[in-house]
Amino acid sequence: MSNFKKTSVAADARTELHDTLNLTGAEVSINNLPAGAGVPFVHSHKQNEEIYVILAGKGRAVIDGEEIALAAGDWVRVSPAAKRQFFAANDTAISFACIQVKENSLEGYTMTDAVVEG
Repeated sequence: MSNFKKTSVAADARTELHDTLNLTGAEVSINNLPAGAGVPFVHSHKQNEEIYVILAGKGRAVIDGEEIALAAGDWVRVSPAAKRQFFAANDTAISFACIQVKENSLEGYTMTDAVVEG
């Protein structure tokens, strides 16, 4: 059994990677909205925070009624209870990844969780 899994993602509207990569601690999705389009619903979560990274294009998010401009390279963390919705700009598509993890579950990171070999 291999200790890794690799996949490639097409430019579909939404690709969830939990099954494809056998994820056990996070949900990751890749999202592509054409110019002028938006996610068709407002949502929040019970336990999971979301981390969004804008991969390409520009748009906006409305989080708890506050509008936030988004452009390639931006990162946004959203708490579980926040109500959110994402939109592409009227003249430009937007591509973003969303990483979903249980809030307050991080016990170690980078070198505090690493086992350095040799």
